[in-house]
Amino acid sequence: MTKFVLEICAGNLESAKNAQEGGADRVELCASLQEGGITPSYGVIKACRKVLTHTKLNVMIRPRGGDFLYSEDDLAVMVEDLKICLDLGVDGVVFGALTCDGEIDRKVLDTLMPLAQDLDVTFHRAFDLCKDPFAALDLLIDYKIPRLLTSGLRPKALMGADLIRKLNDKAQGKLKIMPGSGVNPQNLKELYEKTLCTEYHFSAKVLEKSKMCYRPTEDLMSGTYVIDEYDFEISKLETIKKAREVLDTLKL
Repeated sequence: MTKFVLEICAGNLESAKNAQEGGADRVELCASLQEGGITPSYGVIKACRKVLTHTKLNVMIRPRGGDFLYSEDDLAVMVEDLKICLDLGVDGVVFGALTCDGEIDRKVLDTLMPLAQDLDVTFHRAFDLCKDPFAALDLLIDYKIPRLLTSGLRPKALMGADLIRKLNDKAQGKLKIMPGSGVNPQNLKELYEKTLCTEYHFSAKVLEKSKMCYRPTEDLMSGTYVIDEYDFEISKLETIKKAREVLDTLKL
């Protein structure tokens, strides 16, 4: 029987530990989730590799927030980050890149795919900003990329479920389609029924309140950004467990 795969997007070590305890099959490790995720630090990757003893560890390779149109300098950083991931023994990497015309950037794939060697590769939601999803899918299959994370070119996966189903049908098992964005234990069953995908990605994140007692009267660190300078996000153990329970009840 095919097992449904649960991937948790974790922004820190505690979230990665919760993912493993909650029954996740894989962690996508990122930093700065509010930007859609960028490459985490060497220290976080190393610490997660040590504690994730029976949960796969895939690491985001994204040099900055913003768009997915990368310069030569950006690509050089991605190369070095991928090399570090190889040295640290991660199971996979996650990346994506587009040209200015909204097509998959072949140059980035030509550079990173040979370096990735036998790593498990996911092309991330840069795909959701592409011009022609079916042509983009064909290209990813040509490059033998194992997995695509997508919300079906919509803000949330449930909104893009019709396109996700079409992409999944077109892929014919040559590439795994993994819905992500807005996925939760409450909509997993509906997502499966609409897409027939067997892998699902979500963060299960909640806002963790800061335990700081002393706080200055003015926010000092964020400048013009409107953010909370104390609270942070954690992938919630109970939510991960619930998602695992839901997936384990589904029948192919």
